Amino acid sequence: MNERILVVDDEKSINDLIRLDLEFEGYIVDSAFDGLEAISKADSFNPDLIILDVMLPKMSGFDVCKKINAEKSIPIILLTAKTDIIDRVLGLELGADDYITKPFDNRELLARIKALLRRSKNTIEPEQDIIFNDEITIILNERKVLVNNNEVHLTPKEFELLFLLISNPEQVFSRESLLEKVWGYDYFGDTRTVDMHIQRIRKKISDYAKHNYIQTVFGVGYKMRKH
Repeated sequence: MNERILVVDDEKSINDLIRLDLEFEGYIVDSAFDGLEAISKADSFNPDLIILDVMLPKMSGFDVCKKINAEKSIPIILLTAKTDIIDRVLGLELGADDYITKPFDNRELLARIKALLRRSKNTIEPEQDIIFNDEITIILNERKVLVNNNEVHLTPKEFELLFLLISNPEQVFSRESLLEKVWGYDYFGDTRTVDMHIQRIRKKISDYAKHNYIQTVFGVGYKMRKH
């Protein structure tokens, strides 16, 4: 296994408990207890996945998520308050790949971690680059996206969503289908996750593209239009 996971939570008891469970499963684990330390360890520890609490001293989990996603492609699971939907929506808008609400069952957290790591590694086999409408280029072996020769930074899940849509132009995917194909059968989230990721992809592409390619099919889901 040997995947590296960074656990960020200022409550030492929760941090320690998550760390022990992950180490028992064979993961290499490091801990951070505030936002600034999380940013530092995202560089020094170079994790494959980050478990990130929303409420942190020195820098909020939202700000940490935003900064990391601006510079790296690391899957992030947010830990949020059970009743605060706003936290979950904002976290997804800022680039988190998943969220789990406190208090949580450790078995559920482990299942989400395994699903996210499995989907973020080797889900797309390197092959010939994809050029879409002479505007969008996907360089598969580098997991890089260029829009009119401008590199667009996408999170792992954003990349997989865009790749799936571009590989199947004009095919309509329901939100449930996108959850299944990109997040996997064992994903525990809801369709709002798809909407948030699509919104972010659209915004990033629109900075350089002449057209809005990702079309909403009302009452169904999304498709990538050819023109």
